[in-house]
Amino acid sequence: MLERYDVVDTDVLVIGAGGAGLRAAIEASKYNVDVTVVCKEMLGKAHTVMAEGGYNAALGNVDPRDDWKAHFMDTVEGGAWLNDQDLVEVFVKESPDRIFDLEEYGAAFDRTPDGKLAQRMFGKQRYPRTCHVSDYTGHELVAALVDEVRRRDIPVMEEVFISKLFKSNGRVAGALGIDIKSGEFLLFKCKAIVLAGGGAGRIYKITTNPASATGDGKILALEAGAELKDMEMFQFHPTAMVWPPSCRGILVTEAVRGEGGVLLNTKGERFMKRYHKLLELGPRDVVARSIMREVLEGRGTEHGGVYLSVTHLPPERIREKLKTMYRQFLLAGVDITKQPMEVAPAAHYYMGGVKQTVWGETSVKGLYVAGEEAAGLHGANRLGGNSIADTQVYGKRAGEAAARYARQAEKQLVDQRAVEEEQRRALSFLKSSETRPAKVKEAINETMWENAGIFRTEEGLKRALADLEAIKSKMIPEMGVSDQGSRRYNKEWIEALEAANMVRVAEILVRAALIRTESRGAHYRLDYPSTDNRSWLKHIVWYLDGGELKYRFEPVKITLAMPPGVS
Repeated sequence: MLERYDVVDTDVLVIGAGGAGLRAAIEASKYNVDVTVVCKEMLGKAHTVMAEGGYNAALGNVDPRDDWKAHFMDTVEGGAWLNDQDLVEVFVKESPDRIFDLEEYGAAFDRTPDGKLAQRMFGKQRYPRTCHVSDYTGHELVAALVDEVRRRDIPVMEEVFISKLFKSNGRVAGALGIDIKSGEFLLFKCKAIVLAGGGAGRIYKITTNPASATGDGKILALEAGAELKDMEMFQFHPTAMVWPPSCRGILVTEAVRGEGGVLLNTKGERFMKRYHKLLELGPRDVVARSIMREVLEGRGTEHGGVYLSVTHLPPERIREKLKTMYRQFLLAGVDITKQPMEVAPAAHYYMGGVKQTVWGETSVKGLYVAGEEAAGLHGANRLGGNSIADTQVYGKRAGEAAARYARQAEKQLVDQRAVEEEQRRALSFLKSSETRPAKVKEAINETMWENAGIFRTEEGLKRALADLEAIKSKMIPEMGVSDQGSRRYNKEWIEALEAANMVRVAEILVRAALIRTESRGAHYRLDYPSTDNRSWLKHIVWYLDGGELKYRFEPVKITLAMPPGVS
């Protein structure tokens, strides 16, 4: 044994305690199996709490014409037809039931005058569909889920970093973690794992994502034998704070535009009239590119943004419907009832991720995924309000499927040699070096933002790939930490492990973006500006073969609606 470790025995291990992970744990607990949740941060601090705008469910409370078919079409059209339609159909049909579950757990959504769930307009919607709690919906959702997890006495292990998944006989056997508080290793022995670790926004310089969004789960899944797809598809939210610098990247919710906010350039023009018929409520990829065009063509602010104004709305409505935004900008010295907000795009959501079935299954027996960890539902561009709903629909399904599997599966033995090998890799970063994790992360951030962002070209992507290969081959092996003597709360050590994951996620994104010689949704190639449904209505699927990264193509699953130009 290289290092001692404590053993945690459970049936279903849920990695991640955001909306998807907590919902998976709740559902799995209904099947008489032992469930354990681990999370990298403190419980309640997951990225889901930062989702402000709302939850999409075709209830028809505001407009009775809305139904699951309209939600389906909005989702696949907004996703530029790269969505797997079997996933979308399940999602739009089950989303209403899952919001009623949240109400049972204690979530208090805003209401219409007649007592129904209130719904607002969001981007690329035919009808008002987004249920909400003012503009802090994610916070309310997580609070309700945490309360339900506690009510069910589901064990939650906070501040645990999972560095490796183990298989035996082709099935999940367990995982190795690091207890950040003590620095000691933990070996989890389990029958099934639900991966729900969220996104990877921190590979970019400017992002709405928290520091924990480093793409760990995607690399865990890949190394365990699962497949990744649509990794070139990263969404840039159109509106994040620009000024002051300390606030750059903080999300400005789509609810601002849903409540009637307008985008203006420095000439005072409502410029979205030039770009999309739905104006500010066009698809996020279109609005983000439009803002950047205004800035690049000289009609942006001195800080590289544009203006988002709600000053034409009644002040009391702003303070009621946009409470968080009102307080957020007051802290920056801006009263949004009187002054416009300065905004610009920021990296926000990863549509790419682990390939899944409608039950969250992966290509590895016993391994399931949910939420932003997974791919296929949102296609090339996610609609605002669909992500929170996704966490509940597919969190529930993954939790149920994992528990049903665990009930009939036998625990597999964890290979001691594999444990020691992973311990050795993790401990290798506890050395003195001038190449620190912060420096590595900064290098990844810079090249991704400059070369693989909203606008992409072959030249820029090749430049990013060369940078990432150099980081992976030189900086990662050299990387060390300032404190090599203690592992207790050694956050720099954890950041080193994160950086090793980040460069691999970024590399796959760039390689996929080079391969896809068209523009579709969030993937926009200046050198290939057209969408090509004849050649590119397919996924790029990534996998490891003997440790070597390879890819293949896979057709989009079309079940209900045929894309334009395809017969």
